[in-house]
Amino acid sequence: MTAYSVIVALHVTFGTVALATFWLAAVLRKGGRAHVLAGRGYLLAMCGVLLSALPMVGQRVADGRWVAAVFLGYLVVLVATTVWLAWRAVRDKAAPQRYLGGVYRVLMVANPVAGAVVLATGVSMGQPLLMGFSLVGLMIGVDMWRRRRVIPAQPRWWMQEHYGAMVGNGAATHIAFLAIGLPRLLPDIASGTLFYTAWFAPVVLSIAAKSWLDRKYRFTGPQAAMPRAARA
Repeated sequence: MTAYSVIVALHVTFGTVALATFWLAAVLRKGGRAHVLAGRGYLLAMCGVLLSALPMVGQRVADGRWVAAVFLGYLVVLVATTVWLAWRAVRDKAAPQRYLGGVYRVLMVANPVAGAVVLATGVSMGQPLLMGFSLVGLMIGVDMWRRRRVIPAQPRWWMQEHYGAMVGNGAATHIAFLAIGLPRLLPDIASGTLFYTAWFAPVVLSIAAKSWLDRKYRFTGPQAAMPRAARA
C-alpha cells in the first residue's frame, strides 16, 4: 500500500464519519450536550477530510491533471469556509466583530475568486459541471459580503450563521458520497442526469433547508423586520 493510497483511505474514513455524525447532530435536540458532541465530532471529521484532500490536490498537479486539481482545490475552499463559519459562529457569538475579522474577510474574497477561476476553466474546457458549480463560490462570497453588514445589528446572528454553514456542510458531505464515492461502486451513475443530480440536488436542497430554518427561527418575514424591543 502506497502513501497516497493510505491518504485516500483516510479521506474516505473521515468522510464516512462525517456523514454519520452530521445526521446524528441533525436529529438530536439542538443545544443539548449530545448535539454539541456530535457537532464537534462532525467538524473534526471534516477537518480530517480537508487535510487529507490537500495531498490529493497535489497529486493531481503532479499527474498533470490541472482541471481536476483546480476543481478539487475549489471544493477545499468551499468546505473550509463552511467548516470555519460553523465553528466560529458559536465560539464568537458574544463577539461578532471578532467573527468578522481577518479570516472571514479572506474567505469572503477567496470564494468568489476561486469560483471565477473554476468558471473560466469550465468555459475553456467546455465542462458544464465546472461552469454550474462555480456559482456556489460566487454566491457564498456575495452572501458573506452582505452578512458582514447585517451581523453587528442582529441579536441572534450566530445562530443563523451556524445552521446556515452546517446546512452547507451537509450539502458538501452528501455530494462527496453521491457524486464521488457512490459512482466507484455503481459506475452506471457516473454520467448523465443522475451524475448532475448528485452534484446539484444537495445544493438545491440545502438552499431550501436554509430558507425553511430562516422562517422557523423568524429571520425572515415581518417578524424579522421589527425592532428587537417591539418583538419583546
